[in-house]
Amino acid sequence: MKLRVYLIGMAVLALRFGCALPAADLNVLAAASLSDALKEIAKTYEPASGDKLLLNLAASSTLARQIKEGAPADVFFSADEAKMDDLAKSGLLAADTRLSLLSNTLVIVVGSEGGAVITTPADLAKPAVGRIALAEPQTVPAGIYAKEYLQKAGLWKQIIDKIVPTENVRACLAAVESGNVDAGIVYKTDVLISKKVKIGYEVAIADGPKISYPLAVLKASKNAEAARRFAAYLASAEARAVFAKYGFLPAP
Repeated sequence: MKLRVYLIGMAVLALRFGCALPAADLNVLAAASLSDALKEIAKTYEPASGDKLLLNLAASSTLARQIKEGAPADVFFSADEAKMDDLAKSGLLAADTRLSLLSNTLVIVVGSEGGAVITTPADLAKPAVGRIALAEPQTVPAGIYAKEYLQKAGLWKQIIDKIVPTENVRACLAAVESGNVDAGIVYKTDVLISKKVKIGYEVAIADGPKISYPLAVLKASKNAEAARRFAAYLASAEARAVFAKYGFLPAP
């Protein structure tokens, strides 16, 4: 805890008062659902710090695999704890840098114009809903969370033949936006950036899976100090305000 407080303080002071810190190009591998928030954070962080954030935004499962295969990575920001656990077990995380930072909720979405009528999860099983997009439910966090919720609701076996798996949660959103599917399950944060979909049903926090976004610095980072500064900044009040603006919740 003391180290975390120190790092946050160091990052914020550097940004506010222009402390001379070596600039670096940072490879930041982050879940696709974090795209808009991180791009906004980068607009402030880069000129203030002098560092360049090279954002690799994709499914957490894809990014974790890239890291294990040796892809350049300084900071990993996952949409679930399981992917971070896997990297930790492989000894790939820098000590004392892992932090569970954010949470989210699931929503069932339909096209904003002429979309299927969804008022309860059970509506997904009705004949009027023919195709349902999910992020890949075996590997991608958003899909894993959605499957877990549908199983808990007793609906998974009823709709499994309707499922259209997508590469990540943003691809799931795009499938609903295009009308290629009748409904989809995404994070609430994804809906907030789209005008082409609307929420049919919002899963209550108490009814949904525990959604957690951890971040960590990679042990193999060639810019360890800069990576720690950025990871600390992501936990600062300034960055948290940006995440809240895009609908993210504090970690459970």
